[in-house]
Amino acid sequence: MNKDPFKEYIKESEPSKRDKGYAWHTAIGLQAVDGLKTSEYLARTAIRNIEGEISLEEANALLQAYYEENPSCDAKDRTEEADKVSARIAALLSERAFSFTPNEYLSIHRKLFTGIYSRAGCIRDYNITKKEWVLNGATVLYGSAAELRATLDYDLSEEKRFSYGNLSMDEIIHHLAVFISGLWQIHVFGEGNTRTTAVFFIKYLRTLGFDVTNDIFAEHAWYFRNALVRANYNDLKNGIHETTEYLEIFLRNLLLDESHPLRNRTLHISGAFKVPKKVNIKNQKANIDTKKANIEELFTPKTAAHVQELREAFASQTVFGRSDVQRVLGLKPTRSSALLREMVEHRIIEPISGYGKGKYRFR
Repeated sequence: MNKDPFKEYIKESEPSKRDKGYAWHTAIGLQAVDGLKTSEYLARTAIRNIEGEISLEEANALLQAYYEENPSCDAKDRTEEADKVSARIAALLSERAFSFTPNEYLSIHRKLFTGIYSRAGCIRDYNITKKEWVLNGATVLYGSAAELRATLDYDLSEEKRFSYGNLSMDEIIHHLAVFISGLWQIHVFGEGNTRTTAVFFIKYLRTLGFDVTNDIFAEHAWYFRNALVRANYNDLKNGIHETTEYLEIFLRNLLLDESHPLRNRTLHISGAFKVPKKVNIKNQKANIDTKKANIEELFTPKTAAHVQELREAFASQTVFGRSDVQRVLGLKPTRSSALLREMVEHRIIEPISGYGKGKYRFR
């Protein structure tokens, strides 16, 4: 399915289809926070549920049976995880039951990842680091294993006591950004923290009276994760400060239906992707302009703009693949693959070996 069917469902006038469409669209989109992709089989199953042919319980049962009959032979293939977790998120977002407690947070993780992670619903007992593209490979300092439950209890109890009375919407959004970035930074679990946090947050926002039924989480899940990262990272010697500004932009789009651009490249700590670097030597500037002119001659204006964005994002000798193109440009997998093929055909990039399948760099 090249066309995304779920985006159309969330515009439906029929409440049942609209709500189910939102739940599935968001559930599938959230897999992007871990670079996962769902299958065509899941899409077909989801549509059957939205159309009322099968229940969510039947959809989950069909997925279970499908993967029992079609197990993956590749340990690196996480499509089964993406499909099953998507169906479980859709189920959680379709129910209204919710309690703002640590146990609810743990329960959401358990419901999402039982049978997928061995310690589903369990607090990690080891410290972790994660290399982040947006931090040039650096990591956020996550919560200490020895203090996780106490920190989780404290953060949720403080938020529960907080009063939103007499706050402006700007103040409300800032507070929500601070709260959710702090909850995520604890990183209570070994894996699956962002998806768990997103589901918990959506359900919490509903209790505050927000509708939260648009496509922001579905289409910008990777931006949401990168914004959480930037809200929890300092490198003061290089002038980098933790900031909730990106989360607040995301929340303004989510809660107020504003339309600020959500481009992952603008979050990168280098700042190199925000404003093109100035070139002082006239000959160098001429060369750059010539390259740009060639790009515009080879491609449509929209494709040329995409190529230029990728050139800014992936400097000389930087290795990248389809998933990186998706994150930088916000394109679907099929379009990302097609763009890479065009760039190879026109000798803009070249395939390289030694980094896994489907990796490239600019010539």
